[in-house]
Amino acid sequence: MWRLKIAEGGDDPYLYTTNEYAGRQIWEFDPNYGTPEERAEVEGARLNFWNNRFRVKPSSDLLWRMQFLREKSFKKSIPKVKVGEGEDITYETATKALRRAVDFFSALQASDGHWPTETAGPLFFLPPLVMCMYITGHVDIIFPPEHKKEILRYIYSHQVGLRGLGIHIEGHSTIFCKTPSYICMRLLGERPNAGPDNVVTRGRKWIIDHGGVTAIPSCGKAWLLILGISDWAGGNPMTPELWTLPPSSPIHPAKMWCYTRTVYMPMSYLYGKRFEDLYYPHPLIQDLLWDGLYIFLEPLLSRWPLNKLREKALETTMKHISYEVENSRYITIGGIEKVLCMLACWVEDSNGDGFKKHLARIPDYLWVAEDGMKMQSFGSQEWDTVFSIQALLASNLGDEIGHTLMKGHDFIKKSQVRNNPSGDFKSMYRHISKGSWTFSDQYHGWQVSDCTAEGLKCCLLLSLMPTETVGEKLELERLHDAINVLLSLQSKNGGLTAWEPAAGMEWLERLNPTELFADIMVEHEYIQCTSSAIQALVLFRKLYPEHRKNEINSFMKNAISYLEGFQMPDGSWYGNWGVCFIYGTWFALGGLAAAGKNYYNSLTKDDGGWGESYLSCRSNLVHTAWAMMGLIHAKQVQKLSPRSNFIGFSNPQPLTNFLQEITGVFMKNCMLHYAAFRNIFPLWALVEYYRQVKLP
Repeated sequence: MWRLKIAEGGDDPYLYTTNEYAGRQIWEFDPNYGTPEERAEVEGARLNFWNNRFRVKPSSDLLWRMQFLREKSFKKSIPKVKVGEGEDITYETATKALRRAVDFFSALQASDGHWPTETAGPLFFLPPLVMCMYITGHVDIIFPPEHKKEILRYIYSHQVGLRGLGIHIEGHSTIFCKTPSYICMRLLGERPNAGPDNVVTRGRKWIIDHGGVTAIPSCGKAWLLILGISDWAGGNPMTPELWTLPPSSPIHPAKMWCYTRTVYMPMSYLYGKRFEDLYYPHPLIQDLLWDGLYIFLEPLLSRWPLNKLREKALETTMKHISYEVENSRYITIGGIEKVLCMLACWVEDSNGDGFKKHLARIPDYLWVAEDGMKMQSFGSQEWDTVFSIQALLASNLGDEIGHTLMKGHDFIKKSQVRNNPSGDFKSMYRHISKGSWTFSDQYHGWQVSDCTAEGLKCCLLLSLMPTETVGEKLELERLHDAINVLLSLQSKNGGLTAWEPAAGMEWLERLNPTELFADIMVEHEYIQCTSSAIQALVLFRKLYPEHRKNEINSFMKNAISYLEGFQMPDGSWYGNWGVCFIYGTWFALGGLAAAGKNYYNSLTKDDGGWGESYLSCRSNLVHTAWAMMGLIHAKQVQKLSPRSNFIGFSNPQPLTNFLQEITGVFMKNCMLHYAAFRNIFPLWALVEYYRQVKLP
């Protein structure tokens, strides 16, 4: 039986931590774990998901919840709240509902203070990991039988009509994801006629019927090249020589968005090594027939004396790869980059410590739920925890949940990044990180502006409470470090970027090679990041009015102007990391309200809720919560239905936690399932409603 382990590193000599492994969440299979009744409960959850998989695509992330509630002997001590037809919501009813929701949510907190959760959804993360393990000869070591069983369960669970697979679990079928998933199934040992309803054979037929693998986008074709299924001449050139250009060059990788740069980095290395060491050379006359770069560049770079330039480029590229993986404790910035960097380290030295350290961090990416084992983008430990703590703080139940707040406070403090990247980080095209918070945990190492702002906000709010309730406040110097990170990420237009200052020219987006994602070539400014920073700085300025006073005042003025300038004609704001306009509008209204301004925009549905998805606008739980809080920010509480559906939403049961549509997104068209959102934001909205509305 599977179980989730928290903040553990074991005695693996290739693992190391900077904060006692706070935030680490890994799944382990223990054949002796669990009673027959508990195992039957897990199987029941799996069967329920399977039977409803075409109706509800995201999992309810039940396995760890069942484990935690069982281990804590959680009992529902507060009766379920019911509001009959025609009944008014009274103060007493709302109070019971609030206490019940807070009680349940507090029970889901991990021992290190964070709230574990699935952050997955894209279906192109896992197959490359399996391919990498196959290439390196580790597929049976990293994926023993129980792992393979759950990986296959996940792939089968998210087939579209028993044949195709989408870019994400709610998407329509695409060659981009079906092809690598088919390869993944075969590499894990599935025979051509295997799978429920003969799904492997059906999948192969679907690929052939849709033009075969030649129709796959370039970012998918790269793995076909690496596996040797396709000739490297069929892929886009990814020359490592770009790393040897002067950093001031407009096409130097330093100008790229950090995720694109850290993907290009190992891909260019693998591309260069393929042509240099593994490529079986064609006759010169055939080389001259190639078009584009293959005619003039690659044949020259593979022959003396210009092959010396290729050798230098590969050396420089591996230097950057080594620096990146070491500074992220071999986690790297995300799942795609992780696999490529790991493979590059194996190509460089198949028995080296670098590759072994990569192997030790694979469990950090894997997550198990009732729909099987999936690979996460990495994790959202910090992001979910800072919102969870703010929701609980808003409840004004600190005396009842002091232990929960103290553990959460401790996790947030342990998760702050304490140092900049090592050495001369600017020459490695890295930005300052000291004082920041990441999306996941401290040892990940990559600063994010909105995570930093929300982490700072939590620490400031908790500093106003008694230390005997929430623990010691964060040191002033560390608050100042966080302020320094936020101020450094504001662009000339007043908006905040997410990871690094904007460096590349906008025209570089025209060179986007992925054929799939949008706005990935250079860093951009975001509504969410700008609003979070405004809210944090308003609170900081109130508590510490003299620190960098003029800089903060100027920052605020420009940030407010940015938010006002990017409002849509219909009154909404576009959100880049959540779906989409309700999410962005909630953030924008929060920032503007914190700065003393009030706005109003409503997308209410006939049933009194709000909804938005990448496909439709059905009412759903999380969007209703965001919309409610946006209206409260804008002082438009009267627009809310007096019969709030949130009384019902405050009655979660361990096996019937509310189902939700996917509400996360990145790069405009790839969706993320934030499984904890259905608990965090309805609770927070209920709290704010409870505080703002006078109830009988």
